[in-house]
Amino acid sequence: MSAARSVQAKTSAEEKPSPVDAMRAFGVMLGGPIVLVGAAVTSVGFVLRALARRRRPNPLALGGTAASALYVTIVHPRLMRWGATDEEVEKALPGDEFVPVAGMQATRAVTIDAPVEEVWPWLAQLGQDRAGFYSYEWLENLAGCRMRNANRLDPEWQTRGVGETVKLHWASGLKLTRFEPPRVYALGGWYIVLEPNDGRTRLFARSRFPRGLASLAYGLLLELPHFIMERKMLLGIQECAGRRGIDANATSPVA
Repeated sequence: MSAARSVQAKTSAEEKPSPVDAMRAFGVMLGGPIVLVGAAVTSVGFVLRALARRRRPNPLALGGTAASALYVTIVHPRLMRWGATDEEVEKALPGDEFVPVAGMQATRAVTIDAPVEEVWPWLAQLGQDRAGFYSYEWLENLAGCRMRNANRLDPEWQTRGVGETVKLHWASGLKLTRFEPPRVYALGGWYIVLEPNDGRTRLFARSRFPRGLASLAYGLLLELPHFIMERKMLLGIQECAGRRGIDANATSPVA
């Protein structure tokens, strides 16, 4: 298994991404949000124009405007704090220092029925060229990531160095900014933290974005796909780490 991964990593390192690869990745990641934002803006525009002309708004435009308001006021706050308590949303976590003043912050969490020492190895092997991200492999590969999730531990994937690139896609990744077993795994403004909880583990994923365009871009384009993939990742780690007595040398896909 590790040999196969090594060959794959070597091939990816030698291969250069094409414009088609970039279009595919961004199209899958941003296509849906762009359509939804466009529909919301169009709906609101039609309603405002109708009201300005003292006419009855189109029912479809009214429905789109109502759906947009529902998302902003009810759905959005829940996505930004899925699984986290009020106290956890407000508490400081290791990694907050990378974006000291955040314009937008998402804190998501799950509880795992295992101590932090048993959860950390699953977190340590995150990466496209390692164990994947325990998320929707089919969706990642639709974007051309060449992802293969693992549901077994590999001793060769348990160490990393700060400054190393953690691949999110075969052609790109993010720099590792903190790697502190068995607690912190940080990629700049996106980081994962483990905390002991009465013999179990509280697993947090937090994202922070600077004020201004970064927060605006996240809110408009990345918030929904990020939530979908990160939620599945947290549940994937919860499932893997919650099992006992597994073989540490085998791998198989996590659907």
